[in-house]
Amino acid sequence: MNSAKRFDILRTLLSVIIALGISFILIFMMSEQPVEAIKNLLFGPLSSKRNMGNVIESMIPLIFTGTGVCIMFSANQINLSGEGAFQIGGLAASCVAIYFTADILSPVAALICAGLAGALFSVVPAILKVTTTASEMVSSLMINYLALYFGTYMLNNVIADPKANAASYELCEASELPVLIGGTRVHLGLIIALLVAVLGYFFLYKTKLGYELRLTGENGAFAKYSGVNIVKVVVLSQLIGGFIAGLGGGVEMLSPIYSRFNWTSLTGYGWDAIIICTLSKMNPLYTPFAALFLAYLRTGASIMSRRTDVTLEIVQITQGIIIILVVAEQFLSGYRHKLIAKEAKAALKEEEVA
Repeated sequence: MNSAKRFDILRTLLSVIIALGISFILIFMMSEQPVEAIKNLLFGPLSSKRNMGNVIESMIPLIFTGTGVCIMFSANQINLSGEGAFQIGGLAASCVAIYFTADILSPVAALICAGLAGALFSVVPAILKVTTTASEMVSSLMINYLALYFGTYMLNNVIADPKANAASYELCEASELPVLIGGTRVHLGLIIALLVAVLGYFFLYKTKLGYELRLTGENGAFAKYSGVNIVKVVVLSQLIGGFIAGLGGGVEMLSPIYSRFNWTSLTGYGWDAIIICTLSKMNPLYTPFAALFLAYLRTGASIMSRRTDVTLEIVQITQGIIIILVVAEQFLSGYRHKLIAKEAKAALKEEEVA
């Protein structure tokens, strides 16, 4: 492991420790039962099979959106449409699961349609960028609300069940993803999510297109003069990232959690993906670990808020501090320079010996 990777791991771990330390101080300041609150935050998810199942269940959509955003951001495209792609993917999967009831084909068709819907949705800001130079960050931020309002329109006027309150017709039973662990709602989506993360890593780091994508993200001018088709790379990266985010929405909707489509607001998983992407350093292979950490922290906070007088907002503070420290260029910069100097001296000694 080279010094850059060691430094990134160290800085991330220290960011987490410092953020948790500040959170603990705040808990001691505001709570009448701080020790109990911290105990529930740290160990509450481990207290039962159901709580641990909630952690794993919560990390599944985070892996999908985190991996998708890693691929989109690797091309230096700050495309924030993962939120809308997840939403539109859930809607597409629901429509297929309502009207297409074939046994094995129903979930497969629903997930494929969810991914395609997410891909087509996320590529719009990329096309606007390459054709009109419109900021992909602004256009993708605005387009998310189109997904929300289109989903609301479909829910109210096309797939609404008159017998249900603000919900669609029931999804066919054949489309539901099977549960993997009895007594929990951990489902087949976990396997799909882990596979997506591994394939995302293989794509970015083991294929020519992935190399071109990362090269474009690191130095677009150099990539262009090296013969890389920048337009193709940008569009394909957003298509793939959007497909993964849309697939995540489809998996979430076909999980045992839902029996009808009832999303009347954005789920937030697309915004969470930015946290996952930051913690994993845009490496899809690390997104499951980042997703597990965030899901564990939130589950612990939920348990803490139910059992003590500390509210859920403490997790928002922790997340914010972690992100600030991870992205801060000057945090531990002195130590990084020492590592680089140490490696350079070692290499110089080896050359002298040789």
